[in-house]
Amino acid sequence: MTENRWIIAKEGFMFLVPAAILTLLLWLLGWRILTFLGIVITLFIAFFFRNPQRKIPSLENAILSPADGKVIFVGESPEKRYLQERAMKVSIFMSILDVHMNRSPVSGKVVKAVYNPGEFFVANAEKSSLLNEQNGILLLTEDHFKILVVQIAGIVARRIVCYAKVGDTLRRGEFIGMIRFGSRVDLYLPTTVTPIVKVGQRVKGGESVIGYLK
Repeated sequence: MTENRWIIAKEGFMFLVPAAILTLLLWLLGWRILTFLGIVITLFIAFFFRNPQRKIPSLENAILSPADGKVIFVGESPEKRYLQERAMKVSIFMSILDVHMNRSPVSGKVVKAVYNPGEFFVANAEKSSLLNEQNGILLLTEDHFKILVVQIAGIVARRIVCYAKVGDTLRRGEFIGMIRFGSRVDLYLPTTVTPIVKVGQRVKGGESVIGYLK
């Protein structure tokens, strides 16, 4: 897969360019108040789709956060759709102010990628984990650990972007997609993993360590 090195995610340009052109036209027409509003909207779009550089830790067996945001759940949970077994679940809520690029938590091969349309409940509500629009990415590491990342749309989001395809081999910290305008990511790990993050803690995608495979 190709690394996205733009400072703004490529998905943002379809919103950013029209907003910038409209703002320029408003300025040329001399409509100052609307021009100011256009500048604010254009800057917000650029802010939302920002893609900051991250230093990927090289710690052996480390599991990295797949998303920026706040940890809202840590604990064992049954996973019946992709793994069909109990797993250690870590849920991360991404507010509209967080970076929305998603990254692979481990190095491994994509063995399953499934999109499911659904509802649009508030993403920090637990029922959104099962009922909302979502995309599941199942990874298999070289040591045959199964790691599941589920991108879940929120009440505003209507579009999940997934770069990962079945058969892809991903590097830890590599981009796997994004979710527009507020969402969450659920990470399912082997029950042998003891998470080192807690509910309420803020994490960074591709930088923060969630736990270690063992």
